[in-house]
Amino acid sequence: MPPLSSSPVYFGNFLVTSQVFHKTAHSFALVNIKPLLPGHVLVSPLRAAKRLSDLNHAEVADLFLTVQQVGKMVERVYGASSLNIAIQDGPAAGQSVPHLHTHIIPRQNADLDEKGGSDAIYGMLEGEEGDVGMHLWETSRKRPKFPVVDDSARKSRTESEMAEEAQKLAQEMTRQHL
Repeated sequence: MPPLSSSPVYFGNFLVTSQVFHKTAHSFALVNIKPLLPGHVLVSPLRAAKRLSDLNHAEVADLFLTVQQVGKMVERVYGASSLNIAIQDGPAAGQSVPHLHTHIIPRQNADLDEKGGSDAIYGMLEGEEGDVGMHLWETSRKRPKFPVVDDSARKSRTESEMAEEAQKLAQEMTRQHL
């Protein structure tokens, strides 16, 4: 199945067209290269704005309506009872790709009990586990030298795995009652 978008979609400097499963006038949703939990996706503005304050009113409204719509869909598809919705707005807040993005993470009761409870997700987002930029660079040809991290429980997904999930979620978005 071809990608959802006929024009290239970039997340920062990374071409992510095949990972996009939903696109609006100002935003897009994409699957995550290394999800913290099953169904962890990202929503980002089409324009590569670095910070939330860089968006105009139409982009802010579209971004948050898209977050709401995608959140409903991933909650349904992944059988979640709740969501974490997070923006790391700037490098000091843990943002690793200089392109604003919202994390949507479906949650279930006791899903992180073995890591210390439901609030463990915040440490995961801020740590190397949640470093989307590092994981994207690791799989690109322009790979910088990063220290080796014991992250054996979470494997980076292949382009084809992410494209397959993007297609599945694109179909689910058409079933979603917006």
